[in-house]
Amino acid sequence: MALDATKWEIRSDKKVRYVGGVHGNAAANYVTVLELHRFLQDRADDGTMSADDFIDISVLNPTDKKFETIIQLLNGFELDDAYTTPASEFIYGGSIIQGTGGSEAIYDGISIIANRGVVVNVIQNNAVLANKFWNNTPSGESFNGINPDEANGLAMQFMVKIKTAGAFIDNASLIFTTREWGKTFSEFRIPATGRGKNSVPLTYSDDLNNVTAIGTIAALADITNVTSGFNLIDVDNNTVNEEYYSEWNRGANSINIFYEYMKWLTRNGYTTTLYGIAGERFRGITHEIVVDTPTGTFSAFEAVSWSGGTGQMLAINSTTAPTKMWIQLLTGVAPTDNQTITGGGSGATCLVNVTVTSRALSTPFCGQSTGTSLVGSYGFALESADLAVNDKITALDGTTRQPPNNVTFTVSGVASGWRVLVGPENGSGGLLESQLSNTNLLSGATVTAVEVDEAIPANTPSGDGVNTTIRIKRADGRFTRHVYSAVNTGTKTFTIASHDFSTNNASIGADIYISYIDAAASGATIAFSTIQSGGAQTLYVSARFGGTGPNYTDSIKPAATTGSLGTTGGSATISSVSDA
Repeated sequence: MALDATKWEIRSDKKVRYVGGVHGNAAANYVTVLELHRFLQDRADDGTMSADDFIDISVLNPTDKKFETIIQLLNGFELDDAYTTPASEFIYGGSIIQGTGGSEAIYDGISIIANRGVVVNVIQNNAVLANKFWNNTPSGESFNGINPDEANGLAMQFMVKIKTAGAFIDNASLIFTTREWGKTFSEFRIPATGRGKNSVPLTYSDDLNNVTAIGTIAALADITNVTSGFNLIDVDNNTVNEEYYSEWNRGANSINIFYEYMKWLTRNGYTTTLYGIAGERFRGITHEIVVDTPTGTFSAFEAVSWSGGTGQMLAINSTTAPTKMWIQLLTGVAPTDNQTITGGGSGATCLVNVTVTSRALSTPFCGQSTGTSLVGSYGFALESADLAVNDKITALDGTTRQPPNNVTFTVSGVASGWRVLVGPENGSGGLLESQLSNTNLLSGATVTAVEVDEAIPANTPSGDGVNTTIRIKRADGRFTRHVYSAVNTGTKTFTIASHDFSTNNASIGADIYISYIDAAASGATIAFSTIQSGGAQTLYVSARFGGTGPNYTDSIKPAATTGSLGTTGGSATISSVSDA
């Protein structure tokens, strides 16, 4: 669009003012830096000042063209950005430099390479710029983005002020993000803009794994970050923990719904904090730092600073004696060898010990969804029980691991208060009470270990100390219920809550079986989770309820069935008959 002289004026105070239509108005007049230069030079060679332009041959030279994309305003001329419509918002295609020394200011040109319609956030000095004028819709068009050039793949062109009062704003660093619901997230960081045009490639297309209504995702209440900060999790179930900076619980939701929730937490406009950072600015770990010489006690995560930069520490491998920390760089540049890093809340300190490693970011921060599994980002993890065999999780050591085949077996058709028992099936539709056998006489007053003769089945739920149970046959013939907190397949031992076997022992060879569910239901279903790597197992399922109240109208006859637990999980449904 050519410069319309009626929409630009040169003030007596040497301010170049834009007086045309606002963004999105047909009267808006966007011009290139070169067109502005030529306009000013055209007015400067006039013999007499004309119209509203206070400039002619008697006035000192207003501009110098360094290149067609770099124009310097001279001799006190400057853009009027204090007016109702800031002049810099209507100029594109390069850089404008004005002032000198302590008054120098620079506006650098930005060209967004993306599909039309893209909505762009600009993060400068750890803040999302509030005036997103570049996303305005040009008059007569249906797509976002001022000054598009579709022939060259440019969705929008504009300028951003990167230097003011003689000082660069955060070293002229800019971060560009796309974080719109239903669209792919993307990011591009310019560590320091250059004069002229700065190209910014971004993606903006439909995310086929982000199709749930945003209101549905916003209403979820059972997705939580169990522990923010450094976590040890055995994702691949090899008894050796790996290191991560998060441990999320996806609740009763699919892994794809969880992925959408992570996008919702970090979408454009989300300002609630995540690890101490507003969601729309949260990016994940940008740097891993080897440290030494600690003093004080760091928080699990907190703001940190050093000479020349700031960050948010997302994890530290020891709050009192750390050797590594992981941060998201917020402003400035990453620290270097022997610089002091100080915790903003704790006041603790440590020194950089030579090595600072940049880490690749994922958009969104959690990684990518395939629709049925998660390809996780660096250091990001869920609870091991919430992961399935096709998920890929990358620990803080940079190694990607896959979980075992975590599955769920669900019993439906029950009701709150019903007692449900799920155990091994004996081949005839009944309960296999002799699944395992006791190795040692249990007769002490404080027994905490139960060893069995047989190999403990690979799909035995790992002990949680609350819901994981076994049944042991006692001397009097009863099978008593015992909660176990750990399973050692090598020594064939269950660690149980301390129990007194002194008056009613369990003999050598006594029957033992795993009660996969052994509890009262709290609703219409009850379930357990475990690892099922191959084959299928038939389970025995029973439910009983004697009812309540004087007439016992809600009583049922004892009901039993079987169900199959396979590599995709399993289920069984209780068909109850009233015993009122």
